[in-house]
Amino acid sequence: MTEHEPTVLVRARAGLGRITLNRPRAINALDVDMLRAIGTALEEWRNDPSVDVVLIDGAGDRGFCAGGDVRSLREMILAGHADATGEFFRVEYAVNDLIAEYPKPVVTFGDGVTMGGGIGLAGHASIRIVTERSRLAMPETRIGLTPDVGGSWLLAHAPGRLGEYLALTGAVMDASDAIYAGLADHLVPSENLPALLDALETRADPGTPSELVLLFDETAEPSKLEAARKWIDDAFAADTVAEIVERLRARPEAEASIAADTLAELSPTSLAVTLAAVRAARELPDLRAALAQEYGLVLWFANTQPDLVEGIRAQLVDKDRSPRWQPDTHAGVAAGTAQDALAYVPHVALWA
Repeated sequence: MTEHEPTVLVRARAGLGRITLNRPRAINALDVDMLRAIGTALEEWRNDPSVDVVLIDGAGDRGFCAGGDVRSLREMILAGHADATGEFFRVEYAVNDLIAEYPKPVVTFGDGVTMGGGIGLAGHASIRIVTERSRLAMPETRIGLTPDVGGSWLLAHAPGRLGEYLALTGAVMDASDAIYAGLADHLVPSENLPALLDALETRADPGTPSELVLLFDETAEPSKLEAARKWIDDAFAADTVAEIVERLRARPEAEASIAADTLAELSPTSLAVTLAAVRAARELPDLRAALAQEYGLVLWFANTQPDLVEGIRAQLVDKDRSPRWQPDTHAGVAAGTAQDALAYVPHVALWA
């Protein structure tokens, strides 16, 4: 990408509308202008008879999308620009919803790093492709936030208690794990992506996108998450984060101990709210309701909790990996905190 290239490339050819995230140095991290460009292209193609399939991919060889530009989010919060903070999420969630409800097939190449906001683009598409290089995660608890972009909805419908595990720990999934957890559909070797792109453009027989993908996909290896279901389901069924940690410490598996250590490093407030959010999402009727719930949660964090700004500082600004959480223990999280977060009413509604 040169200095003057757009951060989103939009073009249509032979019936294929292609949207390419074009910030490879930042692993295609999303800002509000990129999200607006994606939304505009999708709206223009919705009723365009010359476009019948949409592909969303990312420039560079590091990943599809590393997430939202949370450094800018931190700057907006510190500057007191609450309206701008809300606007970013409204635009982002509208795009997530648009992809999920799009009347034409949307294909995504979740190649390489696909995390946070990247899941919001790739995870709601009708044909979700991952590769041997894919690394997927919802790592928001690592910055003192909670999974959003419809992530709580996707994770709430993962098998067993994988949703709680993935949401709380921010664990990274490979292609096999993502397919098993329900965040992806097909494993296509990265070397086959150019040929698949060509097939989508030329419409070689068979002609539907789903049929074309089957010409290039491979059977995924057994998922490590599936093999770990026994200890994950046992521990992450507990009522509270403290009880989850207690159960993990009691398990003989080394992976359970690692998960407990991970939780000990993360924001207690973020973990308590995230646990409640995933479980609440299981009871919601659809993705749009989950996005509305997430909108209230992220603005609750942005407007009332110091852990979000501190988490971004520690992970992405100063990079000292030593956040000072407030409070810094599970016992210090006030009773009813998660319920207060879920009940938070933003100044501007998501679907205003």
